[in-house]
Amino acid sequence: MGRYMQLVMGPAGSGKSTYCSTMEQYFEASKRQVTMVNLDPAAEHFNYQVSVDVRDLVSLDDVAEELDYGPNGGLIFCMEHLAQNLDWLKDQFDEVAPSDDEYFIVDCPGQIELFTHIPVMRKVCNAFKSWNISVCGVYLIDALFIDDPAKYISGTMMALAAMVQLEVAHINVISKCDLKERASGTLNPPPEDGLDAAFESEANPVKVDDYLVPDTLRLRNMIDTIHAGASPQFKRLHDSICSLIDDYTMVNFVALNITDIQSIEVVLAHIDNAINYGEDLEPKLTDMPDEEPGVGM
Repeated sequence: MGRYMQLVMGPAGSGKSTYCSTMEQYFEASKRQVTMVNLDPAAEHFNYQVSVDVRDLVSLDDVAEELDYGPNGGLIFCMEHLAQNLDWLKDQFDEVAPSDDEYFIVDCPGQIELFTHIPVMRKVCNAFKSWNISVCGVYLIDALFIDDPAKYISGTMMALAAMVQLEVAHINVISKCDLKERASGTLNPPPEDGLDAAFESEANPVKVDDYLVPDTLRLRNMIDTIHAGASPQFKRLHDSICSLIDDYTMVNFVALNITDIQSIEVVLAHIDNAINYGEDLEPKLTDMPDEEPGVGM
């Protein structure tokens, strides 16, 4: 059938491990085969069954102890070491998932530099593709980012950078929507000076659906109001970033509420469609009961 992969990315605290655990449970419930992979050398605990673990090759604790590196430098060293030992990773994949019908979910480190401007993860992705694995990048940002337009723009920019750097099929996800629904859902209180009626309408509870497609004009207006006293350089910076997002027009989001089975199915449908999963599946035929005499006459 084929070999497929979700490469789960996002900043620290965006819910990557929870996402992986949720997907594993969903796959098991729907009787779909899945192999869970950990590529985070700093990981400590898992809520899912790990079949391939990069820590068997190199761990952040060992690097910190032997080379006296800090957490950021140590993590980069670990991932560069992995990129230099891709044969080890391929052997691990072939051992736990030897067939041509496999689906991998890969939990990645939360250091965003690895996906935006350091080429190490691009090298790993290229290796996956050379092993005939159809890869979909799944980039998560926290739903609470939408409470602050500047954070939301930053998250959108990071997602765009990962899309451009990795050059694989890509789905962006706003995670933790279940927590957002329980939170107050209002924007960070703006300064009282300069508040006008136009912004007061924006200060109503924020709906995640309004942020699935970045509206940079609206975001610019909100930032101008919230940061009315900011320097002109600050405004020009945000204008430039918003213009860059507009120029690419590549970033959209899918909302994920892990307590809602339909939300999980929608996210998975987007991912499966991006990697053409299931296109060559044979239809399942079921025996129809014989019609009773006189029925349908």
